[in-house]
Amino acid sequence: MIEISGVSKTYGRSVVVDDVSIALPTGGITSIVGANGAGKSTLLSMIARLLSMDEGTIRVGGLDVAQTDSLELARKLGILKQDNGLQVRLTVADLVSYGRYPHSKGRLKQADHDAIEAAIEHMDLGALRDRFLDEMSGGQRQRAFVAMLLAQDTEYLLLDEPLNNLDMAHALAMLQRLRRAADDLGKTVVMVVHDINFASAWSDHIVAMKDGKVVLQGAPMDVVDSAMLAHVFGVNCAVDKASGCPIAQYYMPSALTPTRRLAAAEQVVAVGHGLS
Repeated sequence: MIEISGVSKTYGRSVVVDDVSIALPTGGITSIVGANGAGKSTLLSMIARLLSMDEGTIRVGGLDVAQTDSLELARKLGILKQDNGLQVRLTVADLVSYGRYPHSKGRLKQADHDAIEAAIEHMDLGALRDRFLDEMSGGQRQRAFVAMLLAQDTEYLLLDEPLNNLDMAHALAMLQRLRRAADDLGKTVVMVVHDINFASAWSDHIVAMKDGKVVLQGAPMDVVDSAMLAHVFGVNCAVDKASGCPIAQYYMPSALTPTRRLAAAEQVVAVGHGLS
């Protein structure tokens, strides 16, 4: 479990994360959603100790992230940030091997090689293992970075917008592999996602943030509705729950008929007060 207690982060007079207290469940996929500037990536970075907290405490699997030895923490959690630019030319296998440093400190043993190969196979990169990263597509490179994270063999995987710049096919493939990591490998996956429908369809738990605060959390069926979308994203649209998976109908301007638009607005008025 990830336990976040009274965590805040301020830059000058701007409060980016504001007194957040929340427990993220062990296992499955948790998606953190919200508009740009909601504090999602900052919160994820503080969980991984890439950013320091101004106030509060965070525990990951019982470890206080502010006090735990760096190598011990790196064996508990791994993070993939948005910007994965590298200044050196690496093959896929070279990159994935970096994930073993917390275990091997650069001296790879058979167990490390086995973990590297397992991660490459999990991300379906066997045919590309000797390919240089700068010779690959953006989707292929993203899979290689996730393979590096898997090779780290941590209980907790933190991913900041892992679907960024991926086309539909690559985004779906990425989500399928993250789902397998949670279900088959027993990982706890926490990711920042912009597309609310991807979050709804693939997550077990959703955390909605606005202005540095957590305003709602729970299962997708309990979180994704018109009131939440209006409050968190400022978007008024219908949500179809008929399939058992809430899907926001925001892609087309004509998605709402006048009758449905009025019904959604009335729902926002009725329920929105509970989110403020």
